[in-house]
Amino acid sequence: MSLKTKLTYVFLTGLTFLLYSFKKPFDKPRVLVFSKTLGWHHSCIPFGIAAIQKLGTENGFDVDTTTNSANFNDDNLKKYQAVIFNCTTGNVLNAVEQAAFERYIQAGGGFMGVHSAADTEYDWPWYGKLVGAYFSSHPNNSNIRKATIDVTDKSQPATANLPTRWERTDEWYNYKSIYSGIHVLASLDENTYDGGTNGANHPITWYHEFDGGRAFYTGCGHTDESYSDPLFLGQLLGGIKYAMGNGKPLDYGKSYSKVAPDQTRFIKTVLVSNIASPMELAAAKDGRVFFTQLMGNFSVYNTKTNKFKVIHKFPITYEGGTGVIGLTLDPDFEKNQFVYIYYMPAGQTIEPLNFQLSRFKLSPADVLDLKSEKILFKVPVQKVSGAHHGGSLAWDKDKNLYLSTGDSSSPFPSDGYAPLDERPGTEHYSLDAQRSAGNTNDFKGKILRIHPEADGTYTIPEGNLFPKGMAKTKPEIYVMGCRNPYRIAVNPKTSVLYWGEIGPDAGNDSPRGPRGYDEFNQARKAGNFGWPYFVGNNFAYSHWDFVNAKPGPNFDPKAPVNNSPNNTGLNVLPPAMPAMIWYPYAASDEFPELGMGGRCAIGGDFYEFDKSVKNPNKFPEYYDGTLFVADWMRNWVIDLRFDENENYLRNEAFMPANGDFRRPIDMQFGPDGALYMLEYGSVYGAQNEDARLVKIEYNTGNRAPIAKASISDTAAFNKFNKMKFLTSEVKEFPAKKEIAGQAPLKVSFSSQNSKDLDDDDKITYQWLFDGKTVGAATPSASYTFTKPGVYRTILKVTDRGGLSGRDTVIVRVGNTKPEVTIASADNKSFIWKGKPFHYHVVVSDKEDGKIDPKKVKLFYIYNPQPSANSTTQNLTALSTTEVSYPGKGLIANSDCKSCHTINKTAVGPSFLAIANRYKMQKGAIDQLSKKIIAGGAGSWGTEHVMSAHPQLSNADTKEIVKYIFSLTDKKSPVLPLPLTGTLNLKFNNAEPRGEYTLLASYIDKGGKVVGPLKATDMVVLRNSAIKAVYADELKGFNRFKDDLSAGNHKSYVLFRNIDLTNISKFAYKYASKDYDGEIEVRIDSQAGPVISSVAYSTTGAWDKTGEVTGQLNKPVSGKHDVYFFAIKHSKPSDGILNLKDIQFVE
Repeated sequence: MSLKTKLTYVFLTGLTFLLYSFKKPFDKPRVLVFSKTLGWHHSCIPFGIAAIQKLGTENGFDVDTTTNSANFNDDNLKKYQAVIFNCTTGNVLNAVEQAAFERYIQAGGGFMGVHSAADTEYDWPWYGKLVGAYFSSHPNNSNIRKATIDVTDKSQPATANLPTRWERTDEWYNYKSIYSGIHVLASLDENTYDGGTNGANHPITWYHEFDGGRAFYTGCGHTDESYSDPLFLGQLLGGIKYAMGNGKPLDYGKSYSKVAPDQTRFIKTVLVSNIASPMELAAAKDGRVFFTQLMGNFSVYNTKTNKFKVIHKFPITYEGGTGVIGLTLDPDFEKNQFVYIYYMPAGQTIEPLNFQLSRFKLSPADVLDLKSEKILFKVPVQKVSGAHHGGSLAWDKDKNLYLSTGDSSSPFPSDGYAPLDERPGTEHYSLDAQRSAGNTNDFKGKILRIHPEADGTYTIPEGNLFPKGMAKTKPEIYVMGCRNPYRIAVNPKTSVLYWGEIGPDAGNDSPRGPRGYDEFNQARKAGNFGWPYFVGNNFAYSHWDFVNAKPGPNFDPKAPVNNSPNNTGLNVLPPAMPAMIWYPYAASDEFPELGMGGRCAIGGDFYEFDKSVKNPNKFPEYYDGTLFVADWMRNWVIDLRFDENENYLRNEAFMPANGDFRRPIDMQFGPDGALYMLEYGSVYGAQNEDARLVKIEYNTGNRAPIAKASISDTAAFNKFNKMKFLTSEVKEFPAKKEIAGQAPLKVSFSSQNSKDLDDDDKITYQWLFDGKTVGAATPSASYTFTKPGVYRTILKVTDRGGLSGRDTVIVRVGNTKPEVTIASADNKSFIWKGKPFHYHVVVSDKEDGKIDPKKVKLFYIYNPQPSANSTTQNLTALSTTEVSYPGKGLIANSDCKSCHTINKTAVGPSFLAIANRYKMQKGAIDQLSKKIIAGGAGSWGTEHVMSAHPQLSNADTKEIVKYIFSLTDKKSPVLPLPLTGTLNLKFNNAEPRGEYTLLASYIDKGGKVVGPLKATDMVVLRNSAIKAVYADELKGFNRFKDDLSAGNHKSYVLFRNIDLTNISKFAYKYASKDYDGEIEVRIDSQAGPVISSVAYSTTGAWDKTGEVTGQLNKPVSGKHDVYFFAIKHSKPSDGILNLKDIQFVE
């Protein structure tokens, strides 16, 4: 070896040694502790940081800390094995930072949330699932309580060393929007403390894998002392280790998130309300939105004129959910004005009853030409059908028309499993869906596809399930094996068919077959989707023997066979296709994000983004190509996302926090890029005030801040706060918007709840005490008014972009508002049969001194059907409240008023005279309706001839006549009362919600500048026997028409503002099929004091009732919110009580 070579070798060896000596040690795992707060700032945050840093030092991982959300970017987050949200609150990340954090988790990152991490980012649906639940409330008075935790899973390091019953003191959160995919490690035992509202299932610590990453959460950790507790520190360490994972590198190739639209920017506007049983809608390119209602109405709302009109009321046969259901517009509607309606005409009494798909022509003036009707085909159904009629219509890109039909089979005798009853006899015929959904020669339980022709006939497109002319088949069938495909959608670009399938009701797997599932389905081509032999992911039913109640062999999805004697089609059926998405009542393992509980899958519509649409509030391009669907029972809307080959990828929640959905039943995007939606309303089968047509748009750009001004009333708030034992209830303290008094009058003002909805924006405050001059620039302010006058004090809030919001409160200086009370020693909420109500009115006024009784007014009125949405404070308004007759508006917009008035003869007779002559005559509505259209003379003389009105539809003229006849309806009068007296009130059993309202008022003499002030007091009296279904609020009890479903442990009915004076006990009528339990009564708060508790025994069946009486623990006086709870302290505790009637007993 040469010297040069040796020297080189020595140099390289030395260099290697030198480099090795200075080599950085192997990088330790690293976590990021994020402690930003935009809401409540916990004092424990620094204790949490110090504890995690100490755990890192002792356990070999590094800890970085920050409150700077800008650190949430791809490059920085790649450094960490886990990110810990340490008691964060509020919206701590903007949209860009949210997308970066989502990509981090999707790459395999970890998350840990501590305590108020659940009180964070309510408007970010993805985060809600990651953390596992959102904060709902915690106990108030006081918030820190001792409770016991049941540690139910010790297989995880976070709980391995905890006692099975862990007693500790902390602030205990109640949760909402609990994600069904979490794995619960420990739960709170609500029997060990007051203030729990989650009932028997109250998780407090959990973990789960989510969207490619890992998440751990603990609800403990509010107190500073928690971070020196060895047991809690052990839980923290275990959670951190789980979130950090096994050291596998992040893989950003799996990340997909982009910046998503801010859900709070979606704005929902009610266009029409109180529309009973809405069914399907269709949006025209000219801005008209048409929709159907089950009981016959075909209506339109014009988005350009903002006018609503009933186009036609179809006479229908209503039997087992039949009526007017489906609606669609022809693809060339702008040219031919064709509308297609799926309905059941009137007059049918003998089975089968026939739905028919008809085409009509509609004029641009929204007059339906009934003579133009072309019946394409009829679908025969049975009376006992389970209301399974489908009835949805849609088009593909080739102008083929799709119609969904239900299986017309009752689900009840089959106990929620497949209806396969093959027993002979007409009583069993409609209990066998093999005759319908499983029958290749029947229209029921299908999605049919036809090509309508111009002459009102149709042809069969290529590619349907059976070729034309094939024996024992219907060539119109595209999809068979459907139970109740209620709403369908077709991808406008690919013609792939989608629908929501309402599934059977069984709650558990059994020898008969699988539990029930609802489905969202995709049909790329014609096929059999399995019902009644399969459900969900082709889960097979057995061939059940209804005679001997024994299972036969399971059906084979690869080769299903229909050998039912009721089958008129092929015996060997096409192979069954599995659902795209399927979910049961319980949490779904495959689709946990869909939640749990009642289910009713509703298909929706595809969104196509169009840059040329000028509406600035159209849906963003982010949603281009997504399918919006809904669940009617769970009140959610989601959008489904697909890859470039239209394979389903995932779903995303839509408006989960601000949607306020009221049972969405159909939706369609309009040409303006807005989403139009029909909402059925809160209660199935009821006349819902919240049944409505709504419009949803996206608010772009900078949004003006929201100003909320109020007058601080510390004494009133403290009194209110003492009565409330949950923080969520404290937020319901009513804002005070007016004050009156003598000068000098010191007033404290608050801007609480003022906000700016835009990320990272800030607002400044200005108070204009006199309405003109800025007097303060702080969130809260006080001012002393020294001169008499009426002051409109303005709060102005301004954001960084210069947009502002304003709110006003009224300050009256120079007069004090009088006080009015309807006093009584009797109970002021209820009356009892045969017992009079005694009262006297008491009035006082600081300035007036002695009150002139002539200036005190007292009236009362009876209201048979009080609104569920409001409290009437004005008796005059109540007495003049009318049924909302569309005919009144039609008259106002017509020439009727040129010749007729309400009560005087003009060119023609008065409306009152018309009503008095014709109202009691049989067939008068039809007779006069035709008369209005045709015109003529002779009925009221021959001097004047009534003009014809051919432009009005028969439906419109019927509505006009109904309104005219209503003018002679007897209305409840407003009756004056003496200021002291006795009322003997009676109730009509046919009006169970009826109530009497007494309103007392006094207007004082007024000040020199301020003027007179008015004060009122109101007493509302109802029958002391109340149906539970008419409670002011229900939680855990679902309403079905005029009955309640069975409630779980801690379900309640709430009656607000109830006087308990002289009440000694409550008498209950109830049913309980399986379990004994208790009925517990609390007042003022969901966690308020218990004033009564009584045990009840099982009745053995839901249709068998029992009666019990619960005594009050001690006398209670005054008005209170009264909660009636179903209680069963031990599991099982679901479906324990059906509460029917409550009697308040003196």
